[in-house]
Amino acid sequence: MHALDLNTFRVGDVFDFGETVLSEQEIIDFAKSFDPLEFHTDKEKAKQSFFKNLIASGPHVFNLVHRTKWIPLFGKTVICGLEINDWKFLKPVFADMPVHAQVKVLSIKPNAEKKHAAVKWRYKFTTDNGELVSALNSVVLHKIV
Repeated sequence: MHALDLNTFRVGDVFDFGETVLSEQEIIDFAKSFDPLEFHTDKEKAKQSFFKNLIASGPHVFNLVHRTKWIPLFGKTVICGLEINDWKFLKPVFADMPVHAQVKVLSIKPNAEKKHAAVKWRYKFTTDNGELVSALNSVVLHKIV
């Protein structure tokens, strides 16, 4: 798909991206590059932190799901990203903790003349028992047919 077909792509569509599990090493490696706080990078110092254990950087799960699940489906339709907003980090993500990812289409604002649409996506990440871990909205400009 190199453009979104607005005859089949609709507001309310939900894409279930399944579970993501981060290892301790993945948490440390990501944090060393993007968020080098001790409770993300040092197991021993993390035990002394507010969280009492190593936790993933807030953007880590989003980054992984966006890169490995969302981009393979929609990346070829993207013109550019417009915004990320309402990003909430509600619960820590620990190593070996399954996190479920879902992305929903909240709105579509097409411009037929320019053959693009601004799509507002809602990313939700939850625990096994449905508790919200984090969530964000992303607005992306997509090519349309």
